[in-house]
Amino acid sequence: MRVALFATCLGDTLFPSAPKATLQVLERLGCEVDFPAAQTCCGQMHTNTGYRKQAKSSVRTFVDAFAGYDAIVAPSGSCVASVRHQHAMVADGDRALTSAVERTAPKVHELSEFLVDVLGVTDVGAYFPHRVTYHPTCHSTRLLRVGERPVRLLRAVRSLDLVELPASDQCCGFGGTFALKNPDVSVAMGSDKARHVRETGAEVLCAGDSSCLMHIGGLLSRQRSGVRVLHLAEILASTEGDQL
Repeated sequence: MRVALFATCLGDTLFPSAPKATLQVLERLGCEVDFPAAQTCCGQMHTNTGYRKQAKSSVRTFVDAFAGYDAIVAPSGSCVASVRHQHAMVADGDRALTSAVERTAPKVHELSEFLVDVLGVTDVGAYFPHRVTYHPTCHSTRLLRVGERPVRLLRAVRSLDLVELPASDQCCGFGGTFALKNPDVSVAMGSDKARHVRETGAEVLCAGDSSCLMHIGGLLSRQRSGVRVLHLAEILASTEGDQL
């Protein structure tokens, strides 16, 4: 199986630990992973804000960069949802691009989907002796419907104490440009989420999207909560030898 890593813009520029951890987990499980250097943005930001024409070049770059791979794996439910649900819409009217999207989009997987559904694995050999709570991000639950896959992976991590997050189905308030256009509402929603995280007594908040962790983590940091935020991939990549 030819596997490619889709790092995503946010992973590449601000949170490289998530794609690096994704690579670690996949290689530990015996996958040979390529990193196509031509990859850029999936075009989600343009599409979500109404610039569909401008997003077309990003979609074209994406399908060209990942052509020929059997699977493309990303540590982001948001970006994977964009590829699988928006690329066809952006390509509409362009026969060649539509055909390329139809070949590529179904092969794009969020990390937990790929591990559980494609590799058939829940125990990835991780060790993380900490109290953790998990935030299911909106795109991963509502568009990708990853369901319990991330939770199954976390439950298999040795020495990890997983505690349920109250009102876990509520949005954290980030929503990409929503946070810029509606900052007061975004902060209010994020503050509710941060309060629920603190109520769990968790040491670590985990999620499958760095964007949501950036938003909630910023609030937790300003509140001096002492709660760390880690991407699901970072916990799954952790082993006994990594512990301090």
